[in-house]
Parts: sequence; structure tokens; C-alpha cells
Amino acid sequence: MTNIRLTKPTIAVLQALLSATADAPAWGLSICRDADLGPGTVYPILDRLSERGWVTSHEETGPHPGRPARRIYELTGTGRQQALQALEARKARRFGLGLAGGAV
Repeated sequence: MTNIRLTKPTIAVLQALLSATADAPAWGLSICRDADLGPGTVYPILDRLSERGWVTSHEETGPHPGRPARRIYELTGTGRQQALQALEARKARRFGLGLAGGAV
């Protein structure tokens, strides 16, 4: 498993995935909405995360009358761990540099 470059859009996608629950799973356009990004940005990020083993996806299995099945995205166990570690390390670097927005 390789690390990924934590750009602002990637961080926003990871945060959307981390906040997903069984009752409110993350699907393509919900991630776009939650991350405030367009699909042309979100889907390539999801592809990269999937290639690195951080994310899996599957079509929804429940009823979906009048629309196509949604593709549900979930962090793998390792992906969740890597995402949390990467975001925590980034936060620590920002605080260390005085970039967190608070008084230093």
C-alpha cells in the first residue's frame, strides 16, 4: 500500500468517507456534495484511493425505483487507519507550523 498525496480535495473526500455510516453510506454524488467538489475531481480521487487499496465500492442492493443503483464507497480497514493517520499527521504539521488558525 502506498501513501497518497494529501491535496485539499483528497482531504475533503477522505473526510466525507470517514463521516459515512451504515445508515448514511457514501455514494458518488453525496461525496461530491459533502466535499463541495465536482464529479470531475471526486471520481479520479476515488479511483486513486481504490487503486491503493484504501477504498472499495459496490452497487447498492436495496430498492432504487426510478433511478440507477448507486455505487457505494467505503474505506477498507487499512484505508481507514491510513486515512486517520495521514490526517492526524497533517494536522500535527499544521499546528507545528502555526497554520491551524489559532494563536501560537
